[in-house]
Amino acid sequence: MANQTMTKEEYLNKVKEIDTTKEAPKELDNTDFLTVAKERRSVRQYDPEFKIDRKEIEELLETATLAPSSSNLQSWRFLVIDELEEKERLLPIANNQQQIVDASAVIAVLGDKKAYEKADQIYSQIAEKGNMPEDVKTMYVNSIFDNYGNFSDERLSKIAHIDGGIVAMQFMLAAKAKGYDTVPMGGYDEEKFLEAFNVPEQYTSVMLLSLGKGTKAGFQKTRLPLEEVVEWNRYEK
Repeated sequence: MANQTMTKEEYLNKVKEIDTTKEAPKELDNTDFLTVAKERRSVRQYDPEFKIDRKEIEELLETATLAPSSSNLQSWRFLVIDELEEKERLLPIANNQQQIVDASAVIAVLGDKKAYEKADQIYSQIAEKGNMPEDVKTMYVNSIFDNYGNFSDERLSKIAHIDGGIVAMQFMLAAKAKGYDTVPMGGYDEEKFLEAFNVPEQYTSVMLLSLGKGTKAGFQKTRLPLEEVVEWNRYEK
């Protein structure tokens, strides 16, 4: 038993075979935060005929980008793939996970490792709103360039991945509040994806998100008890 394994494609797609869920994703009457957080599930089966207007996707992305980020540099970038031909090109790169083509869109969450180059643009807006004196803004921008500009590629990538994870979670919660379903995906060939979709070299790939109208609710959540994941104040030796 211990030696039994699956290929990556088998592993990623097996979940659909063992998912015995009968009901469709729950339609929420109450969209307060705690309800949305509790009811969101990772949905892998979608209505391929259901389309989400680009304007609605933009509204979800606008909500997502209200999330916090390192030094407010908002390193997240998004490639929205909603044309069937492009989703079909992505399918083999993503180990033939059917939600790639059945979902209304796939959101590629990317991270800009040179996001700090927009520091002046961002902090100038803050200063223009009267939330920061001009001299303080200049000091902040200079410090950001001095620090981030000297970070290693590995550290910049880590920052981008943290920002990307935060914005992705906010996107998924926003989508659920609007009656849509999502699933985050890391099971794809990042190098092939970056090359196939002409992603700029300074961007790192964080994850893919499917977005659409689910036909099956997905697994009920199973989580480790808090006592296995939480300690207070310090770890004992």
